[in-house]
Amino acid sequence: MSVARRFAVGALVAMLVSANACARDPEARGPDAAAAAAAGDAPQFDYDPTWPKLPLPNEWILGEVGGVDVDAQGHVWVIQRPWTVFGRELAAVTGEAQCCRPAPSIIEFDQEGNVVQAWPQLEGFHAEPGTPAGQGFAIGGRGEDLWQSAAGAGDVWGSDRREHTVYVDHNDFVWVTFDEAHVIYKFTRDGRHVLTIGRKGVNNGSNDTTTLGRPAGLTVDPETNELYVSDGYDNKRVIVFDAETGEYRRHWGAYGNVPDDDLDLGPYDPAAPAQQFRGPVHGIDLSRDGLIYVADRSGDRIQVFRKNGAFVQEGLVAPQTRDLGTAYGVVVSPDQGWLYVNDGSNNKIWILRRENLETVGNLSSYGRNGGQIMSGHSMAVDPQGNIYVGETRGRRVQRWILRGGA
Repeated sequence: MSVARRFAVGALVAMLVSANACARDPEARGPDAAAAAAAGDAPQFDYDPTWPKLPLPNEWILGEVGGVDVDAQGHVWVIQRPWTVFGRELAAVTGEAQCCRPAPSIIEFDQEGNVVQAWPQLEGFHAEPGTPAGQGFAIGGRGEDLWQSAAGAGDVWGSDRREHTVYVDHNDFVWVTFDEAHVIYKFTRDGRHVLTIGRKGVNNGSNDTTTLGRPAGLTVDPETNELYVSDGYDNKRVIVFDAETGEYRRHWGAYGNVPDDDLDLGPYDPAAPAQQFRGPVHGIDLSRDGLIYVADRSGDRIQVFRKNGAFVQEGLVAPQTRDLGTAYGVVVSPDQGWLYVNDGSNNKIWILRRENLETVGNLSSYGRNGGQIMSGHSMAVDPQGNIYVGETRGRRVQRWILRGGA
């Protein structure tokens, strides 16, 4: 696909090396990762202004984009929050103008950026003054008539808050997290609900095996069909379930420790990383050689584990950042040589060598223009190595093309 205009990736920097060298495990270095890391410079990307195809159908407009994922055929899945669209943005609904209408929560795009399908249907509701409307906003005045996904079978959607993550597994099931409702839903590709993990509105802490605490990221191991969850905003752990039955398997905290919700972590100090996740435990991914990569957002770090929870190594990412943290999400590149970390505070995508978690480059900057990022909350990579970023404050999804990629 041609790209209409390109922005150069930022100059490479040799900085932000691993903060915990004592736990580095040579067995963790897969052959693909070692070959890619030795191959030379970090990958570079060009912003693609042609993706997705605009305008969206039906006068749709996106609210906050919680999550983005790419399935095996390269289709891009987006989860967004229709209830964060209000006021004049709903003018098409009231007939006052041609645009706009809130889009459904789940949208599937093809590689060219065309909408393939979207679900579920939306339903209207009246939001009273004080109702959260995203990014710290609250409905004022006499309230607003807003839209949300219609409640369906299995007590899903409806007033569930907030649409956070979408993930499509190797069996083509679509997984969705609602962090404020403390639940994970599993759907068929066309939106039929098949499984719920967690109990809606209930969190019993980081060592409870039947409830969740504002779950965030997801990944499924195709070898074992186990679901790994970064859990989350309230809890401070990784928890694993059978992806078919939802049965609990195991969980662990930072460095493989038993999670301790009562431990006082004190002020953030990059020179003395906390022995528990600072949280949110936000992003998670799995490499082909069986390593679990976990993003501890306000801890400004990526921790690496074996599938049994054994700690392997740790790397800091822009560790002087306070704000809301830098490690929003983590994705392993298709060639397994690199990690990409989306940083919603500095609004960059950091590039790390997977072998040693050394930060070697970055792309983008903060801003409203194409190719810039406003609160890059989620990220995914397609089989060709192209990067997709979903923004909450920016309320959009953008693509960067791997330079020289397939």
